[in-house]
Amino acid sequence: MKTSLGIWALGSMVTRFVPGGYQPSLAAEDTVARVTRAVAGLEGLIDDYEFHYPQELSEENLEAVREALGGHGIYCVATGLHLDPLFARGGLVSPDPETRAEARRRTVAAADFAGRIGAHFIVWPGIEGYNYPFQTPYADSWRWLIDGLGEAAEVCAGHGVSLFLEHKNSEPAMKILMRNVGMTLHVIHSLRSRGLENVKVNMDWQHLIMNGESLGEYAAMLAAEGLLGHQHANSGWGSFDDDNMVGATAFMETLELALELRRAGYGENGERLGFDLYPYTEDAVSAVRRSVLQWRFIDSVAARIDDAALREAQGRKDAVRAYELVYAALGA
Repeated sequence: MKTSLGIWALGSMVTRFVPGGYQPSLAAEDTVARVTRAVAGLEGLIDDYEFHYPQELSEENLEAVREALGGHGIYCVATGLHLDPLFARGGLVSPDPETRAEARRRTVAAADFAGRIGAHFIVWPGIEGYNYPFQTPYADSWRWLIDGLGEAAEVCAGHGVSLFLEHKNSEPAMKILMRNVGMTLHVIHSLRSRGLENVKVNMDWQHLIMNGESLGEYAAMLAAEGLLGHQHANSGWGSFDDDNMVGATAFMETLELALELRRAGYGENGERLGFDLYPYTEDAVSAVRRSVLQWRFIDSVAARIDDAALREAQGRKDAVRAYELVYAALGA
């Protein structure tokens, strides 16, 4: 399975308590410098890269970034509305018509940019939500959100690329509208009713873990419906969007996911395993390298599980036999 990396993993690691970041020496580094550092340190581990538009990648620096990539591809471009204070009370769902129009203009521009360079487009609508009860016109907000995403999907379809939707329950909006897999599927099926078939799910593992959602189950369900679009690999404690190294926590859940991705044939049609990491205090290149190597180990364990025997045990819901097979693959 080929890989991709969100270049934001190599930033200065800002937090609301340390606005300058835990690694302030990297604050002045531009995208070209970050790509150069990543490519030099991760050769043989990362195939392609992902960027936010227009903050990390735009028409202005595209050629310079491509040169720094040295033959590596740009797999995904992600919307960057959540990075602009103009959209503090929402972009696509802003109650102000002018702000909402600007958000749609930028989203369409990002989708068009992604399509023109042959990259898929990710929308994580982290700013599209609310912070208080009684604050938001829910029905209007959902209509505005689906209309805006539909416009982006149409642009992506015109370029022959996919729109990947990524859910999360909170942050920066305390209640993000599209905050679980079910709400994401509601958006997708609403867009399908409009004839838009190029919209799929980007599974950010820690976002699912925060919700108590099952990685393996949801991957299997989405794959069965043809909606498994992309993966953002990471881990965490489950209460916050830690974006820790893959396999640091939730090991068994990640191992089950590896098995289900194999069963689904994920990667056989060019899909990537995208790494979405935020190594607050660790060296970023080392954290990415460790994540890739740990994923390779986890995937190798999944490959050693006797799948026929496991399917037979699952046919009886025999958890004891299932874990006998899993631990045998681990060397027990």
